[in-house]
Amino acid sequence: MAKLKILKKKRTGRDNTGQVVVRHQGGMHKRFLRVIDFRREKRDMPGTVLAIEYDPNRTVAIALVSYADGEKRYVLAPEGLKAKDVIIAGQNVEVKPGNAMPLSQMPVGTFVHNIELSPGRGGQLARGAGTYALVSAREGDFVHLKLPSGELRKVRADGYGTIGQLGNIEWKNTVFGKAGRMRHRGIRPTVRGVAQNPRSHPHGGGEGRSGIGMPSPKTVYGRKAVGKTRRPKKYSNKYILERRKTKHG
Repeated sequence: MAKLKILKKKRTGRDNTGQVVVRHQGGMHKRFLRVIDFRREKRDMPGTVLAIEYDPNRTVAIALVSYADGEKRYVLAPEGLKAKDVIIAGQNVEVKPGNAMPLSQMPVGTFVHNIELSPGRGGQLARGAGTYALVSAREGDFVHLKLPSGELRKVRADGYGTIGQLGNIEWKNTVFGKAGRMRHRGIRPTVRGVAQNPRSHPHGGGEGRSGIGMPSPKTVYGRKAVGKTRRPKKYSNKYILERRKTKHG
């Protein structure tokens, strides 16, 4: 039986020489990593929800599920799932929150989360608090999904998804209140580029308060930071039917 919790390795944002390689990371509170069953591999086996638990590593609550063979696993908890509820994953199961099934079996208009991009790989889409995708159409081997970003995308119909909208919907309105709470989460301060020196950021330098001094803003690594920054030949372009709505197009 796999462990439900393992010690979370600290990510300080530095390499073995002590140099910062990932900015804004460090100082996280010591914690356990809850092992989540994103694949929902226990097919056609009912599981009873023992408890809804807080997970410090994610925005949504998790459900501890005990299956008929005695094994326990964590799954993401959708809105409305309660202790003592029974959930199941399989080809022909009831359409209710917490149940997992292939996207091809879901009625049009269904809310779905924890969606597989590649069958068997485990859910990768719609895993944050309050998120869901909408099954908008079926087309051959694909299902059209309206994603939380507003993007309309084709996804393999034989991939699995879980019914329902994820819980903790009000998380986006959380006021963290003080800097120390962000440091406990492992998030270090973010400094504006124009306030740095020229060696640290392309926007840096100048006398007193000055602008960025270039036609287009850049990242700290020198790449353009606004406009259409997606790679023109990205492999997934053929699956996107409608781009997400952004301020810069």
